[in-house]
Amino acid sequence: MNNAPIGVYDSGFGGLSVWRELRRLLPSESLVYLGDGKNCPYGGRSREEIEGFAYAAVERLVAEGVKMVVVGCNTATTAAVAALRERWKDMPIVGLEPAVKPACLGSRTRRIAVLATRHSLESDMFLSTAMRYAEGVDVVKVVGKGFVEIVERDMETTAEAKEAVRRVIEPLLDRDVDKIVLGCTHYPFLRPLIREVIAERDIEIIDSGEAVARRVQWLLERYDIAAAEDNVAECRFLSFADEEYRRRLELKASKILVNDVAL
Repeated sequence: MNNAPIGVYDSGFGGLSVWRELRRLLPSESLVYLGDGKNCPYGGRSREEIEGFAYAAVERLVAEGVKMVVVGCNTATTAAVAALRERWKDMPIVGLEPAVKPACLGSRTRRIAVLATRHSLESDMFLSTAMRYAEGVDVVKVVGKGFVEIVERDMETTAEAKEAVRRVIEPLLDRDVDKIVLGCTHYPFLRPLIREVIAERDIEIIDSGEAVARRVQWLLERYDIAAAEDNVAECRFLSFADEEYRRRLELKASKILVNDVAL
């Protein structure tokens, strides 16, 4: 039993989609969320830059006394999770991968789309996962251009957001895909708009949030570090940006919980 918090790290707001699933599945666990903010977005950064940002984030979370870190950012996972695990060998570190495996195994049309940042789509981690599970499946790789910036600016309900989503999703509708994998944790915040463009078509939208939460639960049990069932969980928010950004993180998280926002 260990009532220390779990750390969750992302380039900005996106990891709140993972944070939400952790809160749902593990209500007794305290969470410290670090949204970088200062260096977001990561998609166009070099591997070395992203690795440096990730090191700084995990060091900050370790200083806050976390017992585990969830890298709630697909791009940071592909660039840095191996190095993070090498540096902090005694602490569980959970990364994210696009849900390519379940999408490929469940595809009827044998064609899926993966939406992610360019860095993630070109990473060795993504390419090896696709090679392993996508035999006989056509994987259409698409960059969600502008998606991260829209979420960072709280513009998910604007006409600009609708147009950005339409430009990315509409071309997929004539390609016979039956699964769309959201390979960036910012993208689930745009799920309602993606669904609106898909309309009545039989296309499933998949992300990794629930699977990551289940992995965290398994690791807590394996290492016997789960919080007591009667622990009163606390949630704190940190950022490398300014105080206004940190408050915006906190506000978005509170709206997710109070309104039970469907991502």
